[in-house]
Amino acid sequence: MSKVSVWVKLDLQPGKRDEAIAIIQEALQAVESEDGTELYLLHTDPNDENVLYFYEKYTSGDALAAHAGADWFKSFGPKLGPVLAGRPDMKIVNPVGGKGH
Repeated sequence: MSKVSVWVKLDLQPGKRDEAIAIIQEALQAVESEDGTELYLLHTDPNDENVLYFYEKYTSGDALAAHAGADWFKSFGPKLGPVLAGRPDMKIVNPVGGKGH
């Protein structure tokens, strides 16, 4: 099976970045125990304080499915929803090469 990566853009309600980051700490801690999650990185946008980005990398599509189906993930979305300005923009891609592949 090939590895799977995910780019996620989160548009936030104005002034909610710190609150969003605090909520996301739960996710950052939870993925530490996921065997198939290789990278799960949260990024701020230096040009827009109302945007956050995730870069995620999994050992396989099955690992991504396990992540999305985890018990903690089911309660995470409803907690994050009130600070979002819309639905997350998610792109699933397959890494093909480079450092850290």
